[in-house]
Amino acid sequence: MTANPRILLLGAAGQVGRELQTAFSGFGVLTCADRAVADLADLDQIRGLVRKIEPEIILNAAAYTAVDRAESEPELAMTVNAGAPRVLAEEALRLGALLVHYSTDYVFDGSKSEPWDETDPTNPLNQYGATKLAGEEAVENSGCRRLIFRTSWVYGPHGRNFLFTMLRLARERDRLTIVNDQFGAPTTSIEIASATRAIIEGAVKGEYGDEKNWAGIYHMTCADSTTWFGFAQAIFARATLLTGGKIPELAPIATSEYPTPARRPRNSVLSNHKLQSRFGVRLASWPAALDAVIAALGSERSVNQPIVG
Repeated sequence: MTANPRILLLGAAGQVGRELQTAFSGFGVLTCADRAVADLADLDQIRGLVRKIEPEIILNAAAYTAVDRAESEPELAMTVNAGAPRVLAEEALRLGALLVHYSTDYVFDGSKSEPWDETDPTNPLNQYGATKLAGEEAVENSGCRRLIFRTSWVYGPHGRNFLFTMLRLARERDRLTIVNDQFGAPTTSIEIASATRAIIEGAVKGEYGDEKNWAGIYHMTCADSTTWFGFAQAIFARATLLTGGKIPELAPIATSEYPTPARRPRNSVLSNHKLQSRFGVRLASWPAALDAVIAALGSERSVNQPIVG
C-alpha cells in the first residue's frame, strides 16, 4: 500500500460516512460516493465503480439499517448488507486492496450477561442482524485484506438517530416512555471515524506487522454501557439549549411494553479488548462522546439554524 493511497468511501452521505470524510481529510486521495452513484442494491454498479476508481482502501459505511422494515424487506436487506460486501470483497481481493466494513451488535442474540467477545457464537434475532452477519461472512470468507468493525447504537451530529428522535419528541410531547431493559454502548459516528483513521494510518505505516496478524473482526464501541432510558436521561441532562428549555418527563418501560416488528437483543454490550490490545485504540466513554456531539450541535445551532430531527 502506498503512503498516499487511493481511498473509496461508500455511504458518504450517511452519519458515519460524513464523519469519515472529515477524519480522512488530508489522508490519501479520497473519492466519496453516496447512494446516487453507489447504490448497494445495484451490485453491477458497485463493481463498476470499484473498477473505475481502483482504490487501495475501500471504506464501506453504507448499509440497509432500517431494522424493523427489514422484517418485510429481507431480500433487499440481504442484497445491500451481504451481496454488496461480497462484491466489494471480491474486488478488493482482485486489487489487493484493504476493505474496511462496518457491522453490528445485532449479530448476537443478547443472551449473554457479560460483554460480547469476537469469538462468541452469533445468533441474530432479526432479519437485519441476519443480513449483517451474512455480510461479515462474505467478507471473511473472501480472502481479501479486511477489517470488520462491529459497533452499536450509532448516532452523531448528522443523520437520523436516537438523539435526534429524542430532541424532536421533546418539542412535541410532555412525557416519553423509554425502554429500560436493553443494554448497550451508545457510540458516536465521530468516535468510529476517528478510531478508523488511527487504525488505517497505522496499517499503512506497517505498525501492526503482517496483515495476517491483524485482519479480521473487531468490536468498536464507546466505553461503558447504559440502557435506552439511561441514554435518554443523559441527552436531556445536556440538551436544554437544543430543546428550547423544554424537558419532557421520562418513564422507564420494559421491552414487552414497546413491541416492534424486529426483536432486539437484551444485551448489546461489546468488549473492545481485542481492538485495544491489537491497535492500541480506545474510544471515549459514551457520556464523554455524547458531550462532544451536544457541543457540536450547540455550535451549529448558534451559527446556522435551529436543530431539527
